[in-house]
Amino acid sequence: MEALKSIGDYFLKGGLVMWPLLLCSIAVVTIAIERYLFYKEADSGNLFADNFCEALDHNNLGKALEVADAGKGECARIVASALRLEGNVARKSTYMEAQAGLAIAKLREKLGYLGIIVTMAPLLGLLGTIVGMINSFSIFNLQAGQPMAITGGIGEALIATATGLCVAILSLAVHSYFAQKLDTAITNMEQCFSAILDFGSRGE
Repeated sequence: MEALKSIGDYFLKGGLVMWPLLLCSIAVVTIAIERYLFYKEADSGNLFADNFCEALDHNNLGKALEVADAGKGECARIVASALRLEGNVARKSTYMEAQAGLAIAKLREKLGYLGIIVTMAPLLGLLGTIVGMINSFSIFNLQAGQPMAITGGIGEALIATATGLCVAILSLAVHSYFAQKLDTAITNMEQCFSAILDFGSRGE
């Protein structure tokens, strides 16, 4: 209870700007959990891409279809449909490109919000600190000869900046993690699509 009380006191000393910072931190955690669960289902993974491409490199269409059907995620779904699609290589390429665009949009969803919070949180913290310092100087003018009035006020005002930086760092870490996951997923898609086109070209 004492720890919670201390956190509450610390929060209130930061001023009104701590409330939007709290909302930002909740948003970051919520997005992180939602994206983790989504990527767990939507990302086919490196092993899938390696096994799929290896099968096509050996001209084993049956094995490639087996790997695609057994795989999970967007990449597996797209390549399984592309292999069964009737038509030439150009048609398959157009289909995969269109499906990949939709899949990547889903994978990139909500990451933009994290980028906004990375920029906004320090600015909110700085705003809270500036407002706190203005109030501290006002108190100092009214209480001349009491330097502790201003130093204590500045110390409390800096709580907002520290909190804003913490929220921004958390958001940046989450954004960087999922941006890396997105890049890996795109690379795997390109690898699998290239294998399909190469396989189709050899058969024409």
